[in-house]
Amino acid sequence: MPSSVANEGYKFQASLSSSSSSRASSRSSPSGSPLVTPDGDVVDKALAQLQLDSSQPAGQLAKSSRNGWQVKGSSLSLNTHNRIRSIVESLKINPNPQKPMIPLSIGDPTTFGNLKAADETMKAVLHAVESAKYNGYAHTHGHEAARVAVAKYSAHQRPEGQIDPNEIMLCSGCSSALEYCILALADRGQNVLVPRPGFCLYKTLAEGLQIEVRYYDLLPEKGWCADLKQLESLIDEKTAALLINNPSNPCGSVFDKAHLQQLVQICERHYLPIIADEIYEHFVFPGSQHIAVSSLTREVPVLSCGGLTKRFLVPGWRMGWIIVHDRQQRLGSALTGLKNMCARILGSNTLIQGALPEILAKTPQSYFDGVIEVLHGNALLAYKILQQVRGLKPVMPNGAMYMMVGIDLARFPHIRDDTHFVQELVNEQSVFCLPGNCFDCPGYVRIVLTVPGAMIEEACARIAQFCEQHYKKDTRSLIEHSLLVKHKHY
Repeated sequence: MPSSVANEGYKFQASLSSSSSSRASSRSSPSGSPLVTPDGDVVDKALAQLQLDSSQPAGQLAKSSRNGWQVKGSSLSLNTHNRIRSIVESLKINPNPQKPMIPLSIGDPTTFGNLKAADETMKAVLHAVESAKYNGYAHTHGHEAARVAVAKYSAHQRPEGQIDPNEIMLCSGCSSALEYCILALADRGQNVLVPRPGFCLYKTLAEGLQIEVRYYDLLPEKGWCADLKQLESLIDEKTAALLINNPSNPCGSVFDKAHLQQLVQICERHYLPIIADEIYEHFVFPGSQHIAVSSLTREVPVLSCGGLTKRFLVPGWRMGWIIVHDRQQRLGSALTGLKNMCARILGSNTLIQGALPEILAKTPQSYFDGVIEVLHGNALLAYKILQQVRGLKPVMPNGAMYMMVGIDLARFPHIRDDTHFVQELVNEQSVFCLPGNCFDCPGYVRIVLTVPGAMIEEACARIAQFCEQHYKKDTRSLIEHSLLVKHKHY
């Protein structure tokens, strides 16, 4: 407590005490505390009661209602679930000891060591540490210099190419940014529209506070574009926001301008703000272009969530941000709520904030181009192999770090579903993918593209071998296979 406040409180109490002593006689309680006589005024009586209450042993009143330990988890904590963790932990995995494990399930691009942060990124943090300027708290929205740097870095999100640093809030990773946006816009009993397939964290962040998640479908046959008619049918008076993830995790899709405009038009018709998860905005393969949804509308407020995590290959540094695009000032009290959310943990990592201007300005484009080259090459390689595998239907991504692979389960009679497919693939071939069920997309698996090229080639070859062993061949296939074997012997 600041000394000035403490002293003011002391003076206030002292003046009341002296006033009461001049107007009423006193006696001592058994504990020695002075008591105001019954004929004192209202203030004297209130002070006396406070003194009596403070003289009682702590917890005395509660003791009678507590007969034992009754510690319970809060409803928020008990209703918070990570879908990926629960599904993966249910698998009965016993990898093939004859084959080293290849985990194509981990969304951390640093896991295998082939993708590393740029030297310039690392040196920026070293300079921030050595300066000793960033060891204390920052403003809850972030240091001004860091927000200025993000504003310049993200200028492409506005047609006019200019963002006010005061419209930026730094967060503890993009996941924190998403949480703040969801909780600032939606209340208990309301709903948020999220994509399916989609990142399971959206539901994790919402369901604990009894915010309903409603899924709008992405269509694989249309490059994972949204089913616009089905999406619009989900909207009612309790819909708080539309969440757009572009480029997509897990699909690797990149929406074109026309499709984004269709989504914006839906939001205009129904007065819905947009939460834009754009953490992969710069992870776009040749031939595709990422367009920030905020650049397409002045009418619909957009909260764009981004960060260092993926592009700079430093997910553990926990540096994300929210950019508020609200040019018609329609967010109202939600903007106040969003700012309040940033005070929950008193701001993000200040060392990384100190390094942010140098990271964003000095990391060379050649570094980013090299990372994209690796990911795109792996995507082409995996697609080339898997599209030839009977029973599988890979969908070529246009960005991000992932590929979704469809499974024709009818051709695998001994495989119950995509989760069982993953389990048996690990047990036989020591290749670990994530089942589509993790993303509310049964009948698919997701593979990551961040592994070394030789490793992804080996993994895809093992997947092909697994599928060939379990694939149910029809009569014609058996005849063709028999003829090929016979011809080979000649």
